[in-house]
Amino acid sequence: MRRGRFIVLEGLDGAGTTTQVSALASALRADGVEVVTTREPSNGPIGTLIRQALTGRLGLPGHSGPLTRQTLALLFAADRVDHLTAEVEPALARGATVISDRYLLSSLAYQGADLPMAWVAEINRHAVTPHLTLFLEVAVAVGTARRQARGGSAELYETDEAQRRTARQYRAAIALRRKAGEHLVTLDGSQPVAKVTAAALNEIRRLRAR
Repeated sequence: MRRGRFIVLEGLDGAGTTTQVSALASALRADGVEVVTTREPSNGPIGTLIRQALTGRLGLPGHSGPLTRQTLALLFAADRVDHLTAEVEPALARGATVISDRYLLSSLAYQGADLPMAWVAEINRHAVTPHLTLFLEVAVAVGTARRQARGGSAELYETDEAQRRTARQYRAAIALRRKAGEHLVTLDGSQPVAKVTAAALNEIRRLRAR
């Protein structure tokens, strides 16, 4: 049986990764493709802890502050190992196409904005390389407007200043991963949803045809 394809969507908060994962999965299933959608942080035990930390519900003992940046980076790396073992690898082994909402590039961009990117890369050295990463590029202002429109409480990295740092770091992380041989395509995430879906679907179908 042919091994499946591992596809990742990346971008700033508000770039539309979650919307596109759903739209792409529907389109591929209509083509008769088995698709598994997933996300990071995962729905596993460590991913649940990360989500609590991002929303301020989990911090240091004694209510002495939020988790350190190093701790968060290590949690993301540990969650990634569990995610690959429990969800991604079994699906790929049976030939399914896996589409993940965020993966390693997010760690290099978000945690790498506050910590040495080389260290973040090192603690994630066992992460498998996706067959295709689609980066949905949007201006910080676009992401902010979309987050405000959908409502809800802001998470740890969702301030404009944090998003500007992350946007710069994404550029550095993309260059690093391309140099390492990752197939990474940048798409204009500010376009209407249907246009972004069509562009992304074109890249995925091209990958599957190889």
